[in-house]
Amino acid sequence: MSTTIGLKLDDETRERLKALGEIKDRSSHWIMKQAIADYLKREETSEREKQEDMKRWQAYQETGEFITNEDAIIRIEELRQK
Repeated sequence: MSTTIGLKLDDETRERLKALGEIKDRSSHWIMKQAIADYLKREETSEREKQEDMKRWQAYQETGEFITNEDAIIRIEELRQK
């Protein structure tokens, strides 16, 4: 299901969208939908990574356990060889 959402844009942004749409042979609507989808994907990934980082930081604070850079490199190399 799709829902229509109104979006107010200034004249300059509308003209830029129109010009890019003409260059790409796409509608302004398609460009806006694609831009929103790309933004959401990027921001969701960033937030997910931030949450994972916070969990790792909390675990470190609770346990004091960590892995050195040298050990991390060794583990990565081991994974690449598998």
